[in-house]
Amino acid sequence: MTADARGDTELAVLAAGGDQAAFAELMTRHRPRLYAVCRRITTHDQDAQEALQETMIIAWKRLGEFDGRSAVGTWLYRVATNAAIDEVRRRKRTPEPAEAVPEPTPVRGADGGVVAKMDVDRALAQLPPQYRAVVVLREICDLSYTEIAELRDIPVQTVKSQLSRGRQALVELLSAPQTV
Repeated sequence: MTADARGDTELAVLAAGGDQAAFAELMTRHRPRLYAVCRRITTHDQDAQEALQETMIIAWKRLGEFDGRSAVGTWLYRVATNAAIDEVRRRKRTPEPAEAVPEPTPVRGADGGVVAKMDVDRALAQLPPQYRAVVVLREICDLSYTEIAELRDIPVQTVKSQLSRGRQALVELLSAPQTV
């Protein structure tokens, strides 16, 4: 069976046993979304790269601890989320807004209006890391409340509370007059 035909769980088992090719395939499959999680939480490319690198190192060292209670991807999101939050704390700097996109992509706002993606990124960057992580995992990664709770090691009700507060803060930030 080729690596492409293998499932994530099989690749994880092989990688935990030291199979570097299986680990490389697993990372190739998940790297874009892991980077997206790190980027949205850190809001800075260099920090996201650092967090992604740390995610890969931790995954390699601790893949043997993966117990199969959740999907491999969910376990990797947990590692990436924690690494990204740790990177923000380590840098002890206010996250910078995501780099501006030459042509902002319009997205539908909470009130049904259209806002620029770069405005959303700026607002997201102003959220506390724990709210930002929950919003990213729910809205960007499309994880369930239960998956986020397991991933963040917090109760489902806390996920709902942080998500509600994060969304409300985003609405307020996006509704505030822009200063130039």
